Amino acid sequence: MAVRSAAINVMIRAADKAARGLTRDFGEVSQLQVSAKGPADFVSTADHKADATLRQELGQARPGYGFLTEEGGATPGTDNSHRWIIDPLDGTSNFLHGLPHFAISIALEHDGEIVAAVVLDPIKSDLFWAERGTGAYHNDRRLRVSSRRKLNEALVATGAPFMGHGERGPFLAELNAALGVTAGVRRWGAAALDLAYVAAGRYEGYWERDLSSWDTAAGALLVREAGGYVSQIDGSPWTPDSPSLLAANDKLHRPLIDLLNVANRS
Repeated sequence: MAVRSAAINVMIRAADKAARGLTRDFGEVSQLQVSAKGPADFVSTADHKADATLRQELGQARPGYGFLTEEGGATPGTDNSHRWIIDPLDGTSNFLHGLPHFAISIALEHDGEIVAAVVLDPIKSDLFWAERGTGAYHNDRRLRVSSRRKLNEALVATGAPFMGHGERGPFLAELNAALGVTAGVRRWGAAALDLAYVAAGRYEGYWERDLSSWDTAAGALLVREAGGYVSQIDGSPWTPDSPSLLAANDKLHRPLIDLLNVANRS
C-alpha cells in the first residue's frame, strides 16, 4: 500500500468533506441557486460551499498557509513559503447540467513549486494524488503514463473555447490537425481530470489554452510524477501561470508539440 504523508492526508480529508456536500447538491442540481458570473459561465452555491469547506479544513490543519482559489482569490498567510491552490469544483458547467464528470483539485505550493496534489472525482470515487519525488497514485495504485508511441494509436483530450472565452481560430486549426492523425479527441470539460487521466494512461495527451493555476497545478504534478511531460503548447517551460498547457506521455510529448505548432503556422 502506498504511504501517504501528513500533508496528503490533510488534503484528502478536506477533499472528502467537500465532496460530501458536492455529491448531495449534485443530487438536487435542479434546486441550486445559480448566479451568472459571465457569458456561459456560472457559479453555484455548491461551488461556494465547497470552497468554504476546503478553506476551513485546510486552514485548521495548516493555519499559516496562504490560499489561491477560484472563488475566493488570493489570501496571504503568515507562512510565506506555503500556499494552497484550489479549484473547489472543476467542471462547474458539467455539474450544473447534471453531467457526472467534475472534481475537487487541491495543490500545495512550497516556495513556488508544486509539491503535493489531490484530485478527487466524488461521483466515481476516483482519488488521484501525488507528491513530488514519490510518484502519483490512483487510490493506492501507482500510476504510470501510457506507453503508446504512435499518434495514430493515441487518444488525446482538449478544452474548447466557449462563448466569450478564448480564440476559436487557433483551437480549430489544432483540433483539425489532431483529428487527422490520432485515434480520437475528447473534450470533457474538467481540466484537472483530463490531466489525471493522462497520468493514469487513459489519455496519451491533453492540451488547452487560457487555463488558470487552480485548473492545472494539481494535475500537472500528477502527470510529471507518473512519468509524463508538461510544457506549454509551443514546447516552452510551463508554470501554473502559463497561458497554455500540453501534457503527454514521454513518447508522444514532442510529436504533439510539433503537430500543434505546424497547425498554428499553417
